[in-house]
Formats: sequence, structure tokens, C-alpha cells
Amino acid sequence: MKINKTNSEKFNVLGIDVGGTFTDLIYVNKKNNVIEFAKVPTSSENQAFGVMNAIKKAELDLEKVKLIVHGTTTTTNALLERKLSKTGFITTKGFRDVIELGRRTRPNSYGMLGKFVPIIPRDLRYEVNERINASGKVIKSLSEIEIINATKKLLKLGCESIVIHFLHSYANNQHELMALEIISKIWPNNYITMGHSLLSENREYERGVTAAINASVQPILEKYLNKLEKELVSNGYTGELLVMNGNGGTISSKLVVEEAAKTVMSGPASGVIAAAHTGKSSGINNIITYDMGGTSTDVALIIGNEPSVSSDLEVEYAMPVHVPMVDVRTVGAGGGSIAKLNLAGLLEVGPESAGSKPGPICYGNGGTLPTISDANLLLGRLNISKIISEKKNVSLNEIKNIFNSALGEGLGLDEVQTAQAVVKIANTKMAGAIRMVSISLGVDPRDFTLFAFGGAGPLHASSLAKELGIPKVLVPARPGITNALGCVIADLRQDFTKTLNIPVEKVNVVDLHTIFKKQKERGEELIKKQGLELTKISSSFSLDMQFIGQTHILRINLDDSKPDLKYIQKSFEDAYLIRFKVELPQIKANIVNINTTVQGHKIPLDLALLNNISGKVDEAEDAILEYREVFFKDKFLNTPIYSRDRLPFQFKIKGPAIIEQMDTTTLIEPNDEAYGDDLGNIFIEVGDF
Repeated sequence: MKINKTNSEKFNVLGIDVGGTFTDLIYVNKKNNVIEFAKVPTSSENQAFGVMNAIKKAELDLEKVKLIVHGTTTTTNALLERKLSKTGFITTKGFRDVIELGRRTRPNSYGMLGKFVPIIPRDLRYEVNERINASGKVIKSLSEIEIINATKKLLKLGCESIVIHFLHSYANNQHELMALEIISKIWPNNYITMGHSLLSENREYERGVTAAINASVQPILEKYLNKLEKELVSNGYTGELLVMNGNGGTISSKLVVEEAAKTVMSGPASGVIAAAHTGKSSGINNIITYDMGGTSTDVALIIGNEPSVSSDLEVEYAMPVHVPMVDVRTVGAGGGSIAKLNLAGLLEVGPESAGSKPGPICYGNGGTLPTISDANLLLGRLNISKIISEKKNVSLNEIKNIFNSALGEGLGLDEVQTAQAVVKIANTKMAGAIRMVSISLGVDPRDFTLFAFGGAGPLHASSLAKELGIPKVLVPARPGITNALGCVIADLRQDFTKTLNIPVEKVNVVDLHTIFKKQKERGEELIKKQGLELTKISSSFSLDMQFIGQTHILRINLDDSKPDLKYIQKSFEDAYLIRFKVELPQIKANIVNINTTVQGHKIPLDLALLNNISGKVDEAEDAILEYREVFFKDKFLNTPIYSRDRLPFQFKIKGPAIIEQMDTTTLIEPNDEAYGDDLGNIFIEVGDF
């Protein structure tokens, strides 16, 4: 789709996000004054093919494209599916099993059984003589011959990458650097990960697993990017390729493989970045993002237009990735999530998904299992003729028959009641994810706006808002391509962490300021190295802190890089009181980690361009395409179906109503009131029903 541009902008970039079901594209072209969109099924063979299909569908001339920013699920999928490169592990003598022992947790809170498979198997983990204590003092020198022997054995076993993980390398990295020098003379490639270089903090388990993840996905990410770059170049592209990181920033494809673990969850992070930018442009500071795609639902918290970033996330049980990432929580509830009856005869929805192929039944691509999308279709909420598919030859009766035979007969419900049950269960799962990023962190969701996007998010947003007491929903101009938009908007970003682990009263404040200064300088150096046009480079500083004797930490944001100790102590106590509603004046505070974030800010995008199209009407009623019977609560209602592209900016609609567009469908329930703004956003004031 091409959109006429009213004002010339210094902005020219192509954003492509690969999801589990669809690959989305948005291109902002300052020279030709157009914005172009595309949405195609994700390629199950190689994501690069889906990317090229999107470019082909958008009819882009890559010779004229100056910059491509790409959000990829390559590393995330490799981890979740355990399709990893064979990786060796060299560690301190006596700590071979550190990445397997983990923490005292269970995969199932209420069960005694569970399954855990370490990233690197035990036969590929070797020990060498060396020891540095927690203060950084060398206790036992590194054995060079043992490093050489271990490296040769791992090569003989067919390892493609290797991890160097010594116990206290965060306090003194001397031995890891020595090991790198030795191994580099033997190892045939650059897939060598030092634990301290990726994560210079204590907690050897988390540092070891993060390093293991990085090494295990490095070859996979590089092969994918090489394939993609080859395809792009062969089609005339000569510009820079940036890759989204999980922290919500971007980095050059030439640098990203070195710290490949940072690309985990890059897709969901880009959507959160777009939501923060949209909220700021719309005057809304506090947002709960709700991204429902074809495979899963991702939710996150934005306070004061700043996404919540954490270094304490797990991709799955016992798989911590301790690098800064946007704090996104995921549940297996997407449009393609499969509904089934379990052994007890109870209805379950997800986490298994029909994916892009065959996809839901209504896609017409051979799907035979009932999904959330099919349930929405039976309830009249989707138009089968407008669903992105290849064949479009599935009838409504076929879907009804499958719902009856697979689910309804066992539940004693007809097809409509069954579809309603599927949607209710999916909504319950998604509401639980929202509670994880709000109520569980001491935040009241009623103080936030629900930002609904993804191909399926706007269909369920009003119901979720009612369940959680959220008063308002914001649906952006292009919900189905918001993650791709995030790629366009995202700035360059570098994050640094250094463990201190000293009580506040014993900290040398000059040393603290020096660490901040060095981290800031290193970040600026890396960002300038990428050679992109930026408006400015900014830095922010924080501390990970805890009361002495506690396990969990709180991140404390600082005003600048030269805080005094009284300010640090007070900031932590205030944050602790807000989070836990408890004061502990008798316990001393401890600084665990020192953190710096450096961002290179790109030229901002005017969001009004996303909805600046021809064909808009003066009155909302003139944008009605048809009326359709849509099921709400306990009955079908004759519901107007609006074209979003034709709706005027300042429209007002009272529910029930449905608003259709290329990339999503928005459901406005009875007693809800929807209105538009000049940026093309839809706001839904949630009513009672």
C-alpha cells in the first residue's frame, strides 16, 4: 500500500519484522514521498525467503533503499526449538556442572516432576586448572596446556563454537583473556565467547548460561544474515543492514553476531518501542502493550514513555538470558493457537500453534485444527474473504463441522458456544500475562492505557480491558505492522553492566563515577563506529541494588553519572518502598551492578504519515461497508462494519461496531465508545456490558 506524504521528511528506511506467522514490512521513502506496507506468511524454510517475499510484494526497488532494519526470531526460535550449534565449554576446575545445577526452582510450581536439558551437554564441558577469587586475586595460574588439550578435544568432537567461562572473571578477566589468546590460535572461526565480555557480573550460573546461549546461536545467526545479505545484494541493495536487539535498540549486522544472545526477543521488543513512540506522540505516558500475533501474545509495561528493561529474564525454564532486554512476557495465545480437549475432557487453548502453514482452518491452506482465529470467524468478527491466505476456499460450514466434531460434542456445546468458550479461555490467558507485568510488580493496570496491536490484538482488547479494569484502549494506525514500525523507529543502543557487589557505605564514589565514564565512552565509540546519521547520542545510568542478605535486586535509575552515596541510598529505599510497601531502615543497602545505556537517536518519524491516505469521508456513517451478524456475550447483533482507511480522523462511534483494515480487525463492544485522533489512532473508552 502506498500513502501520499504531505511533508518532506529526512527519513528513508525499510523495517522488516519476522513473526511466527507473518512477516511484516513498512518502508518510509523521503525521496518519493510514499510509505509502503506489506504482510506475507513467514517462510518455514528460511526467514530470508519471507523477507524477500515481503519486499517483492511491496514492489520495492532495493537500489533506492538506503537503510534496512530487521527484527528476527532466528535466535529465539533456535533456542525454543533447541536447534542449536554444537558448542564446547571450558570452565574452572570443579565447576563443570554449574550451568546444569541452576537455582533452587521447579518448572512446575505444584508438581514434583519436570524436565530440564542444559544448553551444552556434559560431555562437551571441560575443566581446566585456574582460580581467581571474588576479589580478583589470582589463586591458581591458568594451565595453558590444559586449555590447548581441551580445545583440541572439543574440535575433534565436532564443536562449531566454544565458551570460556571462569568462576570470577567479572572481578578479574585476566585468565579469560589469556585463554582467548591460546584458543584463537587453534579454533577455526570467530565463534568464541568469553563470559565476562558478554556479561561482566557475578552469579556464575546466569553468566554461564548466557554465554552458552550466545555461542550456541552465533553460527545460526551469522548463516542466516549471510543468506539474507546475499539475497538483498543480488537484488540491488547496497545500504546498511541493522538488526533489532532485545533491548529495543539496533546494531549493525557486522557487529551483531559477536553478541548474538542480545537478539533474543528482538521482535517483541520492536513493538514495545513503537508503542512508546506512539504513546508519546499521543500524549499518553503510561501504557500496557498487548501484542497478539498469530503464534503468541506479548505484553510489556511502559511508564513515562520508557519501556521496562530487565536483565533478569528467562526464555524458558532454567534458560536465563542476563543481558538487558525489554521486559516482555509471552503466553501461547495467538490467532493460530490450537484449541483442543485434554485427557480430562477440558478445553485448552495453545500453546501449540498452527503457524503460517497450514495455519488456521479459515486461511484455506490445509489447516484442520480449530484455532482462535476460526473461533472469531464463527462469532462473526472476521470476514473470511479478507483473511490473508493462498486459496480462500474454505466454507463457514466446514469450520462449524470441525468445531462440532473436535470440541463441541465433547463439551456439550454448539459451534457458537464452543467458539465463545475458546475466546474466553484465550482472554483469560492473556489477562494473566498482563497481570504479570503490572499487578505482580505492584502496578495498578487501571492507571494505564491498553495499547493493542498485532494482527489479532484489537479483536480482544476491549474484553481484556474490562476484565482488568483498564478504562481506555489505544489501537494504533497500523496495528498489524507495529513491530515492523518499531524497527523503523528504534535507535541505536549499547548496554553495559559491571559487578561491584559492595555495600553503599563502603563504595569509593570516585571509582563508581569512573566506571560510568568508561561505559559511556565505550558506548559512544561503538555507536559512532556504525556511521549512521543521528540527531544526538544520549546516556542513562542505573544501579542494581538489594538489601544485604537478599537475593533479588531492584534497578535504580539515576539522574546523572556522578551520584553521591546519600542520593543512592535514598533512591533505593524509595524504590523498595514503592515496590514492596515495606521500610527496612535497619538493613544496609548493597550495590550489585553498575549499568550504563548509550543511545544514538535517529531522525524521528511523523506518525501522521501512517494514515495519510486518499478516500477518507466526512462522516463515519459513510465509511460503513456492510452490516453483519456478530456475536456478543449471549446473542448475535446486527453490527456495522467500517473501513478504517475511509474513516475521518475525528470520528466517533458507539459500539457494537467492527473496523476493518488491511492488517487487522478492531472490535468495539456494545456500550464502548470509539473515537479517532489526527495521528490515525483509535481510542476506545471501555463501557460496561
